[in-house]
Amino acid sequence: MPRITVTEYVSLDGVFEEPGQWSFPFWTEEAAKWKYDELLASEAQLLGRVTYEGFAAAWPTMTDEAGFADRMNGMPKYVVSSTLTDPSWANTTVIAVDAITSLPDENLLVAGSGQLVDALFREGLVDEFRLLVHPIVLGGGKQLFQDGLPTTALALEDQQTFSSGVLALTYRRQAA
Repeated sequence: MPRITVTEYVSLDGVFEEPGQWSFPFWTEEAAKWKYDELLASEAQLLGRVTYEGFAAAWPTMTDEAGFADRMNGMPKYVVSSTLTDPSWANTTVIAVDAITSLPDENLLVAGSGQLVDALFREGLVDEFRLLVHPIVLGGGKQLFQDGLPTTALALEDQQTFSSGVLALTYRRQAA
C-alpha cells in the first residue's frame, strides 16, 4: 500500500483555501528548499480533480533553474475523479477513490485536494501531514479539517521556523 503524505499551506486559523492569494508575502528560500526536498522525496502525486485542474493549467508552462517544475511535470500523477476522463497533463492517470490502496508501494504526495484529504483521513490512509503554518489570520475560507472527523492523535516529528514566521510542521499518525 502506498505511503500518503498530505502537504498544505495553512493560515493560523486553519484556512488552506487559495493559498496563492495570501501565502506569497511569506515565501522565502527556506520555504522553497523545504518544498523542493519534499517533492524530491515523493515518487508520485495523488490529487483531487479540482487541484489537478489548477495544477494542469499552470505547471506545464513553468520553468525554473532548480528543477522543481521539471519534477512536477515529469513525475507520475494519480487523479481521483469520477468526472475527469481525458487528463491533459503528462504522466497523469485517473483513478477511482477505491483504487488508492491498490496503487504501488511508493510515497504519494497530496497537495490541496480538500475533499480527497478528508476522505483519506476518514479512512485512516494519511500517514503524514506536512503543514506550512503561516502567521496570518484570514477570518474565513475553507479549513483543512472539517467538522465530524474522527479524533486522531498525531505525533510531531519535525518542526522548523522560517525567517518569515512560517512554521514547517511534520506530523505522523501515532501507532494504534
